[in-house]
Amino acid sequence: MPHNTAMHIKVHPDPQRLALQVSDLGKQVALPSGALTILAGVGFSIAHGDTVAIVGASGSGKSTLLSLMAGLDIPSSGSVHLDGEPLSALDEDGRARVRGEKVGFVFQSFQLLPSLTALENVMLPLELRGDSDVETPARAILGKVGLGERLGHYPRQLSGGEQQRVALARAFVTRPAVLFADEPTGNLDTSTGQSIVELLFSLNAETGTTLVLVTHDERLAARCGRRLRLDSGRLVAEERQSS
Repeated sequence: MPHNTAMHIKVHPDPQRLALQVSDLGKQVALPSGALTILAGVGFSIAHGDTVAIVGASGSGKSTLLSLMAGLDIPSSGSVHLDGEPLSALDEDGRARVRGEKVGFVFQSFQLLPSLTALENVMLPLELRGDSDVETPARAILGKVGLGERLGHYPRQLSGGEQQRVALARAFVTRPAVLFADEPTGNLDTSTGQSIVELLFSLNAETGTTLVLVTHDERLAARCGRRLRLDSGRLVAEERQSS
């Protein structure tokens, strides 16, 4: 009997068993000159614990894709499931609930609240989630990122690298299912950026979080297990890193 007798059946991944399932995602915006397509027909899945870099030239749609995956924006077509939650079917309050329960963020511009100390910034997502003890885990993770002596400092009293360490602590303190990082070293010098990268991947390995990283830095992307490459709003390549 020939060996090649198996039927080729396309198996669709179960979104309940994935960290992210992106299906035929599209985003258009209306301009006076007509509709501008930012993303078109983008689809892929990300398993729990994966590290994935989204790469591409400026204007390729990377940050828009991240916003849609995190439920910060809604698509024009297609759908996103985040840890089993159908983001595209939820209203704004529903998407905010999912983000609070399942998502962490690290941004290029740090996004710390200037009126809060480092400790208060890290405690904030735990408070919003309604945790009974918010100070103990916040102190512990700030110690882990090397800021145990800077708990009472405000963002303006911290260097850029220190502010991004606070942002990393805030992102990981809730032990999110998925952490989104948008150009996390974009505002840092090379050596400071490298130390932040090491810290990011160390914390990620320790917590087992799914990491989705938007970057134009190919060296940073090379640290991830997979690369998704966008060009003019379309997914043009999916590359697995050699281990």
